[in-house]
Amino acid sequence: MKILIADDSKVMRQIVLRTLRQAGFGHHDYLEAVDGAEALDKVAAEAPDLVLSDWNMPNKTGIELLRALRGNGNAVPFGFITSEGSEEMRAAAKSAGAMFLIAKPFTAEHFEAELAGMLS
Repeated sequence: MKILIADDSKVMRQIVLRTLRQAGFGHHDYLEAVDGAEALDKVAAEAPDLVLSDWNMPNKTGIELLRALRGNGNAVPFGFITSEGSEEMRAAAKSAGAMFLIAKPFTAEHFEAELAGMLS
């Protein structure tokens, strides 16, 4: 399985990857994108099985990325990992087609709970 991690912070991409490995998902292939625009290109070129995206990024935000994917007919499973987790954001994410929103700070258990059925 191929997983794309989109976040403008290299450190945060590394933390997400490390936490995924701690949650038992280290045997998958991982791709990285520095913003939503690069993530959109990588989804088209690499066809990942899952996209994990920050909400706030330059060039194209996570919600803009998700809306662009869905607007293009791409139904790739998509989840947010972001510093904000208000009910308004959760509702916007769900209505745009996101499977989940994990708010920072997160733990391996958060990933296990959201991804266990998909990434086993």
